[in-house]
Amino acid sequence: MPLNASPKQQNPVASLFNSIASWYDFLNHFLSMGQDIYWRKRQARGLRVPPGGTVLDLAAGTMDVTLAILSRYPDTRVIAMDVSSSMLHRGQKKIPFEHKADVLTVLGDGRKIPLPTASVDCVTISFGIRNIVPRPEAHAEIMRVLKPGGKLCILEFGTGKEKIWGGLYNLYLDKILPLAGRLISKDAGAYRYLADTIKHFPSAKELATELHAAGFGRIMYQPLCSGIVYLHTAEKPSQGQPAATSRA
Repeated sequence: MPLNASPKQQNPVASLFNSIASWYDFLNHFLSMGQDIYWRKRQARGLRVPPGGTVLDLAAGTMDVTLAILSRYPDTRVIAMDVSSSMLHRGQKKIPFEHKADVLTVLGDGRKIPLPTASVDCVTISFGIRNIVPRPEAHAEIMRVLKPGGKLCILEFGTGKEKIWGGLYNLYLDKILPLAGRLISKDAGAYRYLADTIKHFPSAKELATELHAAGFGRIMYQPLCSGIVYLHTAEKPSQGQPAATSRA
């Protein structure tokens, strides 16, 4: 069982993801045409986890990023944290036997991470930062739990405010995603919510500004699939290291 699990969990985001947990992996792969697998591998590849290091996988969901991290850094310990107990439960089943002892699952909120200060080498969050409001609270907590010089790696959809592929992506958000959610998972409302959070998410430059304001340095972002997805990286400055923002 995940740590800190509570039967009285009332977080509406947790309830939403609990309701679609059984279809989450299938729809991710189907709706992205398998590109989500590549995106997560890219995220893991950019971490540079030290030997024997610890990674916090925030919004871990069904632990696809956790698995990508373990595949690339097999001697790493991963703390997989999410607000949805159903998502974590499904993810636990996917962890290979030889890595069971390397993964700790935690039921928790990114705005209040139940870990000591400066306790992890890297933090990942994949398609989850847009579901945490207000984001500055999550930025501050991530900064707190990272060791000096530690790296944050965010994988997130680009804003739906910009037209991509001649507006085809916007049509996907407005019509196809909710329709697929209704037909396959029987929960159109959940996928309408997900589409709305994407459409109202800040641009890559605006998110970089937020991270800079939170104190991060070496901030970079790289578009994938013409900007449908962005890979953001940032570091907790070491003592005396100035903050800097740039674009890959």
